[in-house]
Amino acid sequence: MQLIKKIFVFPRIIYFFIPIIILIFLFTNLLSNAVEVSSIEFIGEATFPKGLIFKKTEVGGLSGITYDAKNNLYYAISDDRGQKAATRFYTLKIDLSKGSLQKSGVIPVSVTRLLNENVQTFRPGETDTEGIALTNQATVFISSEGDAGKLINPFIKEFSLSSGREIKTLPIPNKFLPDKTSKKGIRNNLAFESLTITPDKKHIFTATENALIQDGIAAKPNIGSPCRILQYNLLNNQPEKEFLYQTEPVAPFLNLIGKFASGLPDLLALDNQGHFLSLERSFTGLGFAISLFQVSLEGADDIHKIDSLLAVDSKNIKPVKKKLLLDLRTLDVLLDNIEGLTIGAKLPDGQQSLILVSDNNFNSLQRTQILAFKIKIETPLIRLLHRLLPNLNH
Repeated sequence: MQLIKKIFVFPRIIYFFIPIIILIFLFTNLLSNAVEVSSIEFIGEATFPKGLIFKKTEVGGLSGITYDAKNNLYYAISDDRGQKAATRFYTLKIDLSKGSLQKSGVIPVSVTRLLNENVQTFRPGETDTEGIALTNQATVFISSEGDAGKLINPFIKEFSLSSGREIKTLPIPNKFLPDKTSKKGIRNNLAFESLTITPDKKHIFTATENALIQDGIAAKPNIGSPCRILQYNLLNNQPEKEFLYQTEPVAPFLNLIGKFASGLPDLLALDNQGHFLSLERSFTGLGFAISLFQVSLEGADDIHKIDSLLAVDSKNIKPVKKKLLLDLRTLDVLLDNIEGLTIGAKLPDGQQSLILVSDNNFNSLQRTQILAFKIKIETPLIRLLHRLLPNLNH
């Protein structure tokens, strides 16, 4: 009889621990804020008239964009180096109220000139502003590529949203700074294009568009480039980690003019756990190749202590994980030089929008193009429920 009781005690212990194990799994894995884009749908395109003049400035060179959900406004940075007007960003309204973007659905509503620490506009050629990210303090961070040829350092600065006045500058690690020998630092026009802040506003990320000189070659036809993602802690305003991001090799198509460029122009933080969307853009000789990737820092090696990837065995370095989300060449759209992206307004059906913007280079042959998408962003818990209950949405 005692033996029979012992046999039945064992299953009871299992039944006791099973709910505990399930709860631990849920709390450690499913109830995190980690998210994933499970679907994406193109919902429209708008373009600005060529040579559009707004408040005595030519609207163009829009290289980065960020969304202000509180005021339902978008801020887009121009990469004009002060040649056509002072360094500036534009405030835009984008109408998605019908669930799509109409051709005339984007209008500029104001322009803000950036002022340096001396409360003066930046000198022509002093900046190459490419990335922009909104804080919750009525400010924006803006990145500049600088000018490696003129030994002008890149920067990441915070500015007042209302006045455009500089508030503070984040320190740039020495390995990124150009020097007279041209043996280290950023490559000209291939530096800090991207900028994004995590939803909890604790971290800001930027990345080099191509490899640092001491890390490897710039992108070439059929050859990608090893970029660095740079992570800052906004609690102490210090850089703390770096990660290897390898861009995809892109094949040129009927490249009769011999020009080719490819790289990483923007990142978008989806959560606080190191999950992003990345934008890769290539000029292939005949039009542009634009791709969206889902990116994860999970398992990637921190390389901030490595000054040169060429000086180590980089094959042993684990890069960030990437998964192709969308090749925009599959859309029925003539693509321009897409360089910026941001999560946008909620659509009427409750889904999230994604906005992309192009830099027309102030070139009469190019356009300022805004593309809109509907995206579905899911947490691990929602994804699990969909697997267990496939008819949940029906």
